[in-house]
This record gives sequence, C-alpha cells and structure tokens, in this order.
Amino acid sequence: MTSYANPIHTSYAPARHTSVLRTIYRAALNWRDVRETRKVLSRLTDRELNDIGLDRSQIDDVAQFPYR
Repeated sequence: MTSYANPIHTSYAPARHTSVLRTIYRAALNWRDVRETRKVLSRLTDRELNDIGLDRSQIDDVAQFPYR
C-alpha cells in the first residue's frame, strides 16, 4: 500500500474564504441600500423630487452613486 505525503496548508484557506464571504456580504448590503433608496425616491411625487433637485430620470443614478 502506497501512501502519499500531501501536506495541507490550511493557514491561508480560512483567510481566503473569509475575504470572499466578506466581499459577498458587502455586495449584498450595497444592493439592499441601492434597492431601498430607489424604492423611497420612486414613491416621491414629481414636485417632491424637484424640491430636492431631482427628476425621475436621475433616480437610478442617485441610488447607485456611492457604489459606482
């Protein structure tokens, strides 16, 4: 019977997994923020949007601004 020496270097694996999970988590939070901002702005009337210096065509741009 032959055995193979296959050292497992686990010291780097958890850091990589943590980094990937952190990136996914942050992306999910960003997506949620953009979605919520878009929803709130879409509920405003044209007059209310005008009061804050926006029109309907700018809602998507404003909602995604910090994440672009």
